[in-house]
Amino acid sequence: MPLHELLGRLDEARELSPYHTEPGQMRAAGPGKIGELRLGFSRRGDRSVLHDLYRVAPLLVQRALYWDEGMPELPICTIISVGGGILQGDRYKIDITVEEGACAQVISQGANRIHQMDANYASQHQSVTVGAGAYLEYLPDFTIPYRGSRFINQTDIVLDETGILLYGEMMMSGRKHHHADERFGFDLLSMAVSVRRADGPVLFTEKVLIEKSDPTIDFAGVMKGFDTFANIMCLAPPKIAARIQERFEPHFETEAPRAISGVSKLPNAVGLMLRVVGIETHDVRKEVRRFWRIVREEARGKPLPTEQYWR
Repeated sequence: MPLHELLGRLDEARELSPYHTEPGQMRAAGPGKIGELRLGFSRRGDRSVLHDLYRVAPLLVQRALYWDEGMPELPICTIISVGGGILQGDRYKIDITVEEGACAQVISQGANRIHQMDANYASQHQSVTVGAGAYLEYLPDFTIPYRGSRFINQTDIVLDETGILLYGEMMMSGRKHHHADERFGFDLLSMAVSVRRADGPVLFTEKVLIEKSDPTIDFAGVMKGFDTFANIMCLAPPKIAARIQERFEPHFETEAPRAISGVSKLPNAVGLMLRVVGIETHDVRKEVRRFWRIVREEARGKPLPTEQYWR
């Protein structure tokens, strides 16, 4: 789908209706406000390669690296933002394709910071395609929405029945150590994921929507006592998903828990969802990494390095 058609579809989201005023500094989606990134991976001999790379600042990937000793055939790409974060009126588009039999890992250089806004909003659309027998780990760092920010993200995933995708969205309640009113002080955070087969119907849709002054945020069983959360999907064939679920034990401490985590099945036998809430980012990362290690072992028969860059 063309870029401006995708942006137009996001513009029509109900939750954005109060935020269509134009910024005074530079118009929304104007020159310099649109970042694009396209990554394509394919199998070459005994390893996979990044064969397709297109980038428009502020999004940048320099090259694929091979330094995971547990999977030396795995190309690792780090998404770098050359700006200081996401500003009002910014529009981002990321496309990732992993072809048949290939593997890849895509991470981000650091947290995704959504700056304070006095007009408009920021949006991002992601397209992820995983082919037959392909394997992708796409684990961006935390999204940190600043006070008064508005951000919407739509991720569309096309997955072959034999493909495997580990995809994560990790979020903070704001800059909790900056000011007291930063915790859930943002105006809007909308994160949606849709999964389907190629030329097939949608298998499921997941959406996290937090709007300003939502009284349910601090309900028990939601985010009461916690400031960070993660939704991590493992989309995999049923037999692999069953083995992962059997090995992953829910984490719950009855007194003063640092983090709570558990795994549930996704609709249409498409895989699993790990949900984690925690006090600090390292509490959530610990549970995500525990799940990631099991996924890597069951899906590829390979270990996750003990000393990992992603902590």
